[in-house]
Amino acid sequence: MSTANLAQKASRGILLTMGGLWGRAGLQMISTIVLARLLTPADFGLIAMVGAVMGIAELVRDFGMTGAIIQAQNLSERVWRSLLWLSAAIGMVLAGIVALCAPLIAALYNEPRLVQITLLMAPGVFLSGLVMPLQARATKELRFGTLASLDVSTMAFGVVVGIVTAFLGWGFWALVAMAGAQFVVRLVVLWAIVRPRFGPPRIVKETWPLLGTGGSIFGAELLGYAEKNLDNVIIGATLGPTALGQYSRAYALFLLPLQQMNGPLGRVALPVLSTLRDEGERYRRYIRSAALVIGYLTLPTYAIAAGVAQPLVLLLLGPGWSTAATIFTLLAIAGFAQAIGRLRTWIYISLGHSHRQFVYDLVARPLIIAGYVFGIWWGGLNGLVITYGVMSLLLLVPGFAFAIRGTFVRGSDIVLPILRPAVMAMVAFVASYFVSRLVPSPVAILEILVGCGAALVCVAPLFLLPGYRRDVARILEFVGRVRAPKTPKQQEEAEAILEEELEPIEPQTFAEAAESEPLRREPEGRAHPRPGEPTAPSASTAASGAGLLRRDLRSRDR
Repeated sequence: MSTANLAQKASRGILLTMGGLWGRAGLQMISTIVLARLLTPADFGLIAMVGAVMGIAELVRDFGMTGAIIQAQNLSERVWRSLLWLSAAIGMVLAGIVALCAPLIAALYNEPRLVQITLLMAPGVFLSGLVMPLQARATKELRFGTLASLDVSTMAFGVVVGIVTAFLGWGFWALVAMAGAQFVVRLVVLWAIVRPRFGPPRIVKETWPLLGTGGSIFGAELLGYAEKNLDNVIIGATLGPTALGQYSRAYALFLLPLQQMNGPLGRVALPVLSTLRDEGERYRRYIRSAALVIGYLTLPTYAIAAGVAQPLVLLLLGPGWSTAATIFTLLAIAGFAQAIGRLRTWIYISLGHSHRQFVYDLVARPLIIAGYVFGIWWGGLNGLVITYGVMSLLLLVPGFAFAIRGTFVRGSDIVLPILRPAVMAMVAFVASYFVSRLVPSPVAILEILVGCGAALVCVAPLFLLPGYRRDVARILEFVGRVRAPKTPKQQEEAEAILEEELEPIEPQTFAEAAESEPLRREPEGRAHPRPGEPTAPSASTAASGAGLLRRDLRSRDR
C-alpha cells in the first residue's frame, strides 16, 4: 500500500471512528439527561448492582478472543467457524451460570428484586457471545463507515426504547429493555454484514493458539476489572441501590469529557512516540509537549466543572441528584490523576514496557481496592470518592518513577509541564465555585455561565506571564508536529502503527449497556507480553497494545 493511500485510509478511518465515538457520546448524554428525570437513583443502582457482577461473566466469555481475531494474520474459514461456535457455546454456558447465581447476587446486596433482574439480564451474556466475534470480523475487514454508523444507530434505537419504556412507567426494566434493543439490532445488522456460516459444531486445533494469545492477557484484565468495579459492589452492598445510583450517574458524567479528550490525543501521540523511541531527545520533547496539551485541556476543564457541579448536575439530571453533584465535585481529584496518568500509559506502550506496567498494576490496583474499603468505612460514599482521588494522585509519583526508570525520560519532563496548568486549574476552580454561588437566581444555566465566565476572567491574566505564553507556543508547535517519518524504516513502522491504530472501539457489553454507561473502559495497552513476544517489541507491536487490552480497563487510569 502506498504512503498516500495509507494516509488517506488512516485519516478516513480515524475520522469515522472518532465520529462514531462522539455520536455515541452525544446520545449517551441525551439518555442520561432524559432518563435521570424519568427514573430514580435506586433504579440505576439496581442495574449497576447486577452489572458489576455480570461483567465478570462478560470478561470470562471474551477471554481476549476479540483482540486475537483482529490481530490474526490469516484466519481460515475453518478457524473462523470454530471461533463462532466456541464464543456462542461459552456465552450460553456463562449465561446459565449467571442465571443460577441470581439468588447469590441478591443475597450479596440483600436486595430480593435482583433475582428477577439477574434472570432477565443473564441472556445478555449469550447475546454478547454472538455479537463480539461478528464485530471483531467486521473490524478486521476495516469496515469503518459501517461500524461507525452501526454504533450510532444501535445506540439511538436503544435510547429511544429506553426513554419510551421509562415514560410508560417500566422503572428499572426500561434500562434492561434499552440494552436488549441495542444488542438485538446490532446482532441482526452484523449478521447481515458478515454473513457468518457456522457449519457443523466443531472446534479445530488451529483455534487453540488464538485462545492462548487472548488468554495471556486475561489475568491482567481480571485484575483491572476487579479494581474498576469493586467500588460499585462495595457501595451497593453497604449503602444500597439509591447511593449506588447517585454514584453511577456522577461517574458517567465524570468520564465523558475524559474520554472525548483522551481518544483523539492517544491516536496521535502513540504512533509518533513509538517512532521516536530510538531518538531520546526528540522523544523527551514530544513527551513534554504532550504533557502540556493534557494539562491545559483536562485540568482546567475538570476544575471548572467541579466548581459549577451543583447547577451543572441540576441542569443535566434534574432535581433529586444533589448527592451526585457532590460526588462529581470530589471526582475532579481523580480526574486530575487520570488525565496525567494517561501519559504514563503512553510511555509504557511506546517504549515496549507493557510487562513493566503489569508488574506495577499488580501492586497499585490492590492498593486502590483496599482504599475503597477504607474510604467507605471512614466517610461513607464521599469518603470512598475522596480516598480514591487522593490515592490516585499519590500513586502518580511511584507510577511515573517506575515507568521512566532506566529510560531516557526524566521526571522533570513530566512534572514541569504540569505545574502551570495545575495552578491555572486551582484558580479556575476557586473562581467558578465561589462566584457561581453569588448569583441570586434559581436558574441553573445562569449559575453555570457566571461561574465559567468568572473562571475565564481570572485565568486570562496568567497568559500575560512569559511562562504561559511559551506554553501556548509549544502547544501550537505540538499540533503541527505530526508528520510522516523521514527514513524508510520509520516509514515502514509508521504504516504498521497506523494500521493498528485504525481499530474501531469495541461495542459495549450487555451489562454496560443496561447500566446506561458511556464507554467506561478504553484501551490502555497490553498488561504484559504475549507468549513468545520479545520484551522490547517493535514500534508497531508496542503501539498495537493500545488496541488489544479490552475496555475492561476503564478510563480510570488508576
